[in-house]
Amino acid sequence: MNNKEINNKFFQKLIERYLDGKTTAHELKLLVNYYESFQKENEWVEALGPEADIKERMLINILDAIKVDESKKPKLFSLFNKSVLRYSVAASVAILVAFYFLFKQNNQNTETINTVVNTSIKVGSDKAILTREDGSTITLEKGGQYSADNIESNGETLIYSQTNQDNKDIAYNYLTIPRGGHFFVKLADGTQVWLNSDSKLKYPVTFIDGKIRHVELLYGEAYFNVSPSTEHQGSKFTVSNNNHEIEVVGTEFNIKAYNNENNVVTTLVHGKVNVNYQGEKYLLLPNKQSSLNRTTNTISFQEVDVSQETSWVKGIFNFNNKSLKEIMVVLSRWYDFDVVFKNKSIEEEEFVGVLGKNEKIEDILLNMKNLNVIKDYKFDGKTIIIE
Repeated sequence: MNNKEINNKFFQKLIERYLDGKTTAHELKLLVNYYESFQKENEWVEALGPEADIKERMLINILDAIKVDESKKPKLFSLFNKSVLRYSVAASVAILVAFYFLFKQNNQNTETINTVVNTSIKVGSDKAILTREDGSTITLEKGGQYSADNIESNGETLIYSQTNQDNKDIAYNYLTIPRGGHFFVKLADGTQVWLNSDSKLKYPVTFIDGKIRHVELLYGEAYFNVSPSTEHQGSKFTVSNNNHEIEVVGTEFNIKAYNNENNVVTTLVHGKVNVNYQGEKYLLLPNKQSSLNRTTNTISFQEVDVSQETSWVKGIFNFNNKSLKEIMVVLSRWYDFDVVFKNKSIEEEEFVGVLGKNEKIEDILLNMKNLNVIKDYKFDGKTIIIE
């Protein structure tokens, strides 16, 4: 029996345990991880059995779950939609998670409400604004082409090629990702950077081997896969945000530094980095996260699940004990909307769950309403009012 068959059988056992109401929190987490790791397989629909039967058993589990007093547990909602999931295995796991909603109120009515919503709020897409060293700006978006000097873009990626560079002043470019956008850039040294919505990166158009390769995340969130220093005559790679600096040898990490958030959070996936702050140097190892509090000027460390912290790169929002207010902030960046809570009492209620980034915002809100997460919502232009 090959590894694939073993994994498939293990996955199937997890599904059966969940349908029988026997899964632990760890096993539920494994199910979600299997969704991500097996999403390109195709043979799972037949293996899992008829979709209708699984849905029926899921519904029984839900009805049993909501009878339990969960007043001290966070709500759990998973809003995967089949339109988001491209492959059969993804659809199979969606059957498990799309109906699984655990909440504090007892015996809530989850009858589907069919509502047609006309809104100007669209799903985010590949888009960015490139600012060249001469101050000129170029709009990059899906379907567009751009080529100049050592730069090529197909509207979804921006690729720099390395050029010979002497010791004269290095030219810098800026890549700005608006709300409702994301973009991928490959720097001239081969470092790959995924930029999230509402982010801005400053970087050199080329690098000098043997000298520090420095870029600046002015604000926002970025995932770095850094070209190793061994390929650049030992040149270290650094990323700064204000007076906070990440020193890299060759690694993958995520840094989040939004202007409207109090903490600068760095999560290490592979390799190692030094977090430099106020003259102190802190070593960060894989699966560890540093959090710099801008108000108190203190830095703390914790162990995290890096797959949750970096799932946005794969097109998934992963919320782990996040308040509804925090969730809406994340969604507002991707869908480019403002949010107003008319009902302030639900802002701090906590949830865990996952959402596909291609889900329509009206579908997400309708699911929340149907499952009594929120009482109601309405659109006012590009503002969503939560009731």
